[in-house]
Amino acid sequence: MLAKVETAAVVGLSAVPVTVEVDVADGLPGVTIVGLPDPTVRESKERIKSALKNAQFAWPQTRILVSLAPADVRKEGSAFDFPIALGLLAASKQLEPAAFAETVALGELALDGSLRPVPGVLPIALSLPGRAKRLLLPEANAAEAAVADKVAVVPIRHLQQAIAFLKGTEEIAPVKADPQDWMRPQPPDASDFSEVKGQALAKRAIEVAVAGGHNLLLMGPPGAGKTMLAQRIPAIMPGMSLEEALETTRVYSVANLLPAGRPLMTARPFRAPHHTISDAGLIGGGIIPKPGELSLAHHGLLFLDELPEFSRAALESLRQPLEEGAVTVARIQGTVTFPARCMLVASMNLCPCGFSGDPTKSCLCSPSQIHKYRTKVSGPLLDRIDLHLEVPAVGLDDLTGDGQGESSASIRVRVEAARARQRRRFREETSLFCNAQMRHRHLKRWCRIGPEGRELFRKAIQTLGLSARAYDKILKVGRTLADLAGSEEIQPEHLAEAIQYRALDRSTWI
Repeated sequence: MLAKVETAAVVGLSAVPVTVEVDVADGLPGVTIVGLPDPTVRESKERIKSALKNAQFAWPQTRILVSLAPADVRKEGSAFDFPIALGLLAASKQLEPAAFAETVALGELALDGSLRPVPGVLPIALSLPGRAKRLLLPEANAAEAAVADKVAVVPIRHLQQAIAFLKGTEEIAPVKADPQDWMRPQPPDASDFSEVKGQALAKRAIEVAVAGGHNLLLMGPPGAGKTMLAQRIPAIMPGMSLEEALETTRVYSVANLLPAGRPLMTARPFRAPHHTISDAGLIGGGIIPKPGELSLAHHGLLFLDELPEFSRAALESLRQPLEEGAVTVARIQGTVTFPARCMLVASMNLCPCGFSGDPTKSCLCSPSQIHKYRTKVSGPLLDRIDLHLEVPAVGLDDLTGDGQGESSASIRVRVEAARARQRRRFREETSLFCNAQMRHRHLKRWCRIGPEGRELFRKAIQTLGLSARAYDKILKVGRTLADLAGSEEIQPEHLAEAIQYRALDRSTWI
């Protein structure tokens, strides 16, 4: 007898409908699984056999063929255990096939018949409207799927419970979840900007960068506080919208990195990979592509400490994603695209010993060592970073003083106000969340400057040799400075401050 059960596979961040076809026919006992299964799927027959026996169901002593259609899509993971088991019970006449009509099932089976959670549930739940009316899945995944609010989510603890529900002998109430309930503000991080001594200019640059979602490079000697400043940035980042939260949660769901007890990512992610990370680990990859650190920082912050210590291949792989807001990974099995709209913050010394240009300590590096160190970070990559800032060592008066700096809470108020202006400005542009994401057509509409501003630009380009991309970056930063000041127009003083943050002379640098 033939039985069919609907399920789904995750490819990239998209859900692909999969039909599990189980045929029980006369022949020598054995199980064959076809349809490009990976080793985890091929091993499912052993888990299913034990689960059925321990749940008091019969294992057919016949030939069993399991087909996962479409056959040209590679199937991976343990989420096919549960639908295969249902199909096997229906094909062996232990369950009526009509019982799971308009139903999608997924989940991993333990040997005792209980269901274990699986990754990628949210993308599957978001894809179900028009295809199914209910989703049967492990109880641990139910809250995550219910956030999508698309179909009836039925939580299952054990295979016996699932069969009783499908036969109508046991009622299971669908899980309900209001995404807005999870959007309540998160408790503030313990790290606060009030703890940072001095560095007023760096704090101002960070506030500007966060207010507009701009990339930022902090340069300075060891111990100046670059890492400490970066670690406190999440405390002033604005809250996420529901749309941003759902997009970020999809990435973490596929990567199986959702925090325990949190079906929705409501805090902006902060990712700080070690400099030994590979290019695939940074932008995503693998035989079956998975999101990398860049995508895990989507709508959040990616911090690269000691930027020149990262491999050249890893750094150069960032160039296109930083510009496009997405990363495309091509493999033999297919091509997938992961979102990558994040704020990049990087830090570095000015030379191998770190004291080039320091007024108090002598640099021990030769010109060739400094040249080699600085050329590890290419000019095109630096050009994609909106703000470059030198962070000097903290002075003794600041270090020993009793005064406290401005708190993260007060800085965040200004950042939230600037982001609110941007949301009103971009309300007709569904793909825009902040100034840094503006394209050329948006600059022409919202970043117009007067004759005084154009003259300022002309002098800056002649003096600093700024590229066309740097011109656009300055306009975006100027727009953010105007938003922080509550100004509808970009004033010359906004452009002057934005140019100050781009004053990394390429010829002097290299």
